[in-house]
Formats: sequence, structure tokens, C-alpha cells
Amino acid sequence: MNQFSTHLLALAPLVALCATIVAVVFAIAFRRQHFATATMTVIGLNVALLSLLGVLRVTPIQVTPLFIIDNYSVLFFAIVLVASLACTTLAHAYLSTLPDRREEFYILLLCSAGGAMALIASRHLASLFIGLELLSVPLYGMVAYAYRDRISLEAGLKYMILSGAASAFLLFGMALIYGASGTLVYADLAALTSDGGGHQSWLLMGMGMMVVALAFKLSLVPFHLWTPDVYEGAPGPVSAFLATVSKVAVFALLLRFFTLAPPADSSWLLTLLGVVAFASMMIGNLLALRQNNIKRLLGYSSIAHLGYLLTAIVAGGSGLAAETVGVYLATYVATTLGAFGVVTLVSSPYSGTDAGALHHYRGLFWRRPYLAAVMTVMMLSLAGIPMTAGFVGKFYAIAVGVESGLWWLVGGIVAGSAIGLYYYLRVMVILYLDQPGESRRDAVSGWGQQSGGIMVILIALAVLFFGIFPAPLIKFVTAAGIGGF
Repeated sequence: MNQFSTHLLALAPLVALCATIVAVVFAIAFRRQHFATATMTVIGLNVALLSLLGVLRVTPIQVTPLFIIDNYSVLFFAIVLVASLACTTLAHAYLSTLPDRREEFYILLLCSAGGAMALIASRHLASLFIGLELLSVPLYGMVAYAYRDRISLEAGLKYMILSGAASAFLLFGMALIYGASGTLVYADLAALTSDGGGHQSWLLMGMGMMVVALAFKLSLVPFHLWTPDVYEGAPGPVSAFLATVSKVAVFALLLRFFTLAPPADSSWLLTLLGVVAFASMMIGNLLALRQNNIKRLLGYSSIAHLGYLLTAIVAGGSGLAAETVGVYLATYVATTLGAFGVVTLVSSPYSGTDAGALHHYRGLFWRRPYLAAVMTVMMLSLAGIPMTAGFVGKFYAIAVGVESGLWWLVGGIVAGSAIGLYYYLRVMVILYLDQPGESRRDAVSGWGQQSGGIMVILIALAVLFFGIFPAPLIKFVTAAGIGGF
């Protein structure tokens, strides 16, 4: 196999996504048909997912100076594609009642998923910026897709403006790094940060500004203020996509960057990340206690969970760090998709704002028992209760902290989990109370609802299976060679 063919095979998932985007654009131009467009999107995502089997035959491989396709990339490609498939299924159910053009949504979703994959495979600051912008720009339109609803349009504007500010920090940091080092390749920065040269302070300042930009994308404290508003205002499937695909791509990039370009003599930077992690755990959980909107509650919960996961970055050279990221993100994505899936399925038959208020879920068990059961499993998993996948992720986060002697972060994980248990149980109790006097949001029957319902049930079963028998998940992560870059 010649070099061109090998590179083409390595990029097969991205090529499949790009081909799907072109096909969807032509299909929309020829005839608008929501079901057909959603079906084409699902087929394209499945083709990209299956192509990963071929990619494994040629990994690891450097495709131009911009991208590296290795087993680490393949693992997170798989997570992104599976999450995108789930969000597409939810979007079909949700958009079926939207009194507007619906087909363009799938173009935006595919473009954003492609940006996430480019970000994961990035080994160069130029491809980092291109991937991050390709991930983010379609999200502006997705968040504001229900623009006739003021809260959705407001959320889209907030995310666009604040994301633009984060991109400015990223570019300024990259400029400082290039001015100090003369290179944009991650691996080349490692020697420059360890040689103690005169430009090291500028180099570390540039890295710090990049961390600020990425912390915004990850909703880490103190760059988290946009999160609850955007999660509340965005349509349900978009909140799910934002909480899963976006977070997975940025965190995978952050781990790769800190592994290939370690800030060797910058203990202050790792300490700063530790402070950010601890603050995210505490503030995210404490603010979630006051929420009466489940989408805002899940937004603050995601802040806390990313704080737990940031412990693996602070641990640095720990042997468990990369494995922790893989296991935790896989369990977090499944649990978050299930929780937002229930919100979407309850909300989709109605125009206007989603069913976000907690009183909409009061007595859900007596109306839609399977949705109440799924939400119960998701809340238990987010709380880290044993026999759920969330417990496995929390265990890894604590283990990597203990291995690295980061006892204060371990204490933060334990304390944050104890606080979180209260509001997760609160949601669970509401599901089984008597039916309320307030307005309720019963979902109507339909193919979109049925396919979405089957999907969230399968996710709940997976969360329980990997919580009881986590060996296949752990073996999958370790077999992917996530520890080797």
C-alpha cells in the first residue's frame, strides 16, 4: 500500500463525514424530507464508525505535520461518533414538531462532529485551532436553532460572543508560543520547556492563555458562567451534544497537549490547574443544589464532573492518568446522553421551551415509567453509586489522585460527590411523587419517540452492565493503547 492510500485509509472517518455532509446538502437542494435527511446522517456516521476498523490496521501514522492517527485517536473517534449517533436519534424525535426548516440541523451536527475528530487527532497548533473552530462555529447555530424561542436565541448569542473571546485567548497564546519557540508542533515544545532558555517564561505564558481558552470550552471554574444558560436555552439534543461531543474532543486534546508538550519546570501551572479542578468540583456541586431546572442542574453537574476528570491532567506522569480519562469520559458520555435523552423525549412534542422545570417530571413514573427508570439509572450513575458505570469512573478519578499523592483533590472528589448525592436523589424522588397540579409534559407516540426511547433504554442497560462488569470497558480502553502517544 503506497503512502497516499495509507493516509487516505487513516483519514477514512473524516472522509466519510465530509462525503455525508456533501450528500445531505445535495439531498436538501433536491427535496426536503426530514426522515430521509436524518437517515442519511445516521448511515454516514455508521460508515465512519465502521471505518475505524480499517484505521486500526495502519495506526499509528502521522498524516502531514498536522494530524496523528493512533489508537488514542481511534478510541475518542469512536466515542464522538457514538455520541453523535445518539444525538441524531434524539434530534429526529425533537425536530419532528419544529415548525421550521429542520434538515440543515444535520449539516451543522456533522460539521461539528468532524471538527471534534480533527481536534482529537491534532498534533499541531494550526490543526488545533482549525478543529476547535470547526467544532464551535456550527454549535452557535445549533444552540440557537429554535430561534423563534427567545431563550434559545439568547443562548446562541451568549455562546457565540463568549466563545469568540476564548478563541482570542487561544490565538494570543499560540502567538506567544510561536514567538518564543519558532514552532507550532506539540512535541517540539517539550524540549524548549525543559531547557530553561530565556524565552521559557513567554512560552509558559502562552500555554497559560491556551489553557484559559480550553477551560472555557470545558466549562471549568471560573470560566463556567455561560454553561447553565446555554444548556437551558439550547434544544435538548444540542445540550446533549454540547455536554458530550464537545467536552470529549477538548479534553482529549488537552491530555494529548500536556503529554506531548509537558510544562516540565512549571509546577505553578499544574498547581493552578489543580486549584481550577478543586473549585470546579465545589462550585459546580454547590450551585446545582439551588436549581429547579433540570437542564441547569445537569449543566452545573457537568462542571463538577470535568473538575473530577481534571485530576488526571494534574497527576501528569501518573500511569493511570490516560486510562482514567478514557474510562471516565466513556461513562460520563453514556450517562449524560441518557439524562438529556429523557429531557428531549419529554420535550420534543411541544413548541416553545423544553420541559426543563423539575415539576414537569413530578410523577413521570406514573405516565412514562420507562423514562422514569432510565432517569433513575442516570442519576445514580452521575452520583457514582456502585453497580453503575459512574462508580467506575469515580473510582478511577480517586485512584489517580491517590497514586499521585494529590490528597486535597481526592478530598474534593469525595466532598463533591457527597454534595451531588443530595440533588441527584432529589430528582429521583420527584419522578415517583404523586402527579402534580402544575402543567405536565407528556410525550406523544411516534416513530421518533419510539426510536429515541429504545436508544435511552439501551444506554441505561449499558450503564448498568459496565457498572456491574466493567472489565470489557477497561480492556477496550487499555487495548486502544491510550497510554502511548
